[in-house]
Amino acid sequence: MKIIEQLIVGKHDDETCEDGIVITDNFIAVIDGSTSKTSERVNPKMQNGRFAMQLVSDVVSSLPAQITVRQFCSIVTDAIDEAYDYYQQDLDVICKHPERRLTCSAAVYSRNHREVWLVGDCQCIIGDRYYDNAKPQEAINSEKRSRYIIEHGLSIEEVRRHDAGRDQIINDIIVSMHDQNKTYAVIDGTPIYNDGIKVIAVPVNAEVVLATDGYPFLCNSLAESESRLQQLLYDDPLLIHSFKATKAYMEGNKSFDDRAYIRFLA
Repeated sequence: MKIIEQLIVGKHDDETCEDGIVITDNFIAVIDGSTSKTSERVNPKMQNGRFAMQLVSDVVSSLPAQITVRQFCSIVTDAIDEAYDYYQQDLDVICKHPERRLTCSAAVYSRNHREVWLVGDCQCIIGDRYYDNAKPQEAINSEKRSRYIIEHGLSIEEVRRHDAGRDQIINDIIVSMHDQNKTYAVIDGTPIYNDGIKVIAVPVNAEVVLATDGYPFLCNSLAESESRLQQLLYDDPLLIHSFKATKAYMEGNKSFDDRAYIRFLA
């Protein structure tokens, strides 16, 4: 495996970034910690999304070469579950309130199996073909937020200070989270929904891009992906027109979301 280029950028800063990249002799992965929907923390020292990302990064860093996608899912599930136990979380509460779980997604390349595994809402390009694994309700919630902002005539300045459109959909997002590992896959300490995992074969000598969903228009080069993102943030900072999202490009931030990108020769 030959790394061509890579980048991680936190929407706030590096210290709170919930996206990560892991490179070993046998695996390359991008991991996207889910933005917290509650102030409750499993680990008091950091947001749940960042903690989930770090736990899964540690798992990938020590994976045996021969591990399969099913074994990977089992191992990362156990790692999250063990964190609940270590931090003395009430498992009944964790079960009933998915917004309090340590949740993340991952795109993982296995050198041994020559496969990319999309577990949750990440994306990739293999050769010239694009793949994603978006959450089912994401488009619906994004459309509702966009419609609210437009219909109420909210200005760019006020939404970038306080996203009232997101306020309108946060309960919908939490409701949709009850389908985690029932109708779509995430890594959250519960058994991962197998039918929600995408496994993609990688041809010999193929160029591969793995990225988190902080890149709304994923391209075959980092420069083009960054350019498309920056153009979007300039043209549509509320993300309600050309690319509809569940949150805006907030004042003082570097983007609307954390982002991670890696391109390599498999």
